[in-house]
Amino acid sequence: MIILRSVLFNIAFYVNLIVQMIVMTPIYFLVPRKTAWFVPKNWALSNHWLFKTIVGTTFEIEGLENIPKEGYIFAPKHQSFWDVYALLPWLSDPFFILKRELVWIPLFGWYVQKQRMVPVDRGARGRVMAAVMQRTKDEMATGRQLIIYPEGTRRPPGAPPHYKYGIARLYRDLAVPVVPVVMHPGLFWPRRKFLRFPGHFKVRILPPIEAGLDPDVFLQTLVDVMETASDQLLVETVKDNPHLPLPPTAAQRLKELQAQA
Repeated sequence: MIILRSVLFNIAFYVNLIVQMIVMTPIYFLVPRKTAWFVPKNWALSNHWLFKTIVGTTFEIEGLENIPKEGYIFAPKHQSFWDVYALLPWLSDPFFILKRELVWIPLFGWYVQKQRMVPVDRGARGRVMAAVMQRTKDEMATGRQLIIYPEGTRRPPGAPPHYKYGIARLYRDLAVPVVPVVMHPGLFWPRRKFLRFPGHFKVRILPPIEAGLDPDVFLQTLVDVMETASDQLLVETVKDNPHLPLPPTAAQRLKELQAQA
């Protein structure tokens, strides 16, 4: 049954993407930039409905009150394609720093350019990176929310922390709060796999780390806060979903936590 539901969901997911892009693209490019956000946000909400209806997976968000009213860095755990789009409906005007190659993709690239995402050549240095930072500062100055995954690429649930120093540089240069977010969608939508598992999980938005710390102190604080909260949430999620097949990283981390208890 899980295989059948997974196949049906994957088909529905991509059909939904194609249909919405065909139907909504003219509207997206005709309305003002900020108003146009309703198109990808509606797509995200429709995916949540598909995930619930076909697979039987639901989620809830805790800590929305921790989101600042002004500009900030939104720093979630990154485990799955789910967390790329899932929280967009709860952010007013987010943007990403993304690989410049994504801007070259037909249609998708036009979408991200309309929303003034900040493209970057990952091998760039010097003036190019200074220009990227200036663009980022300009967007933040308008009250937007920069989404950054502190560990960079997707990591399986329970994997040892591997935080990049880039977020500390952004924290220092942008001088805005960082909002840590922990969750374990990778238990239900595993990376690099087509299987989708039913159940219920939580997204936990933690209190912001205010601007002004030394970058090294900030990074250690971020790691400590996120990893402690992530461990707690991993235990809760597995307890609430005993049917889940755990990836080796999650099973190993649970053993370590049990040994420490």
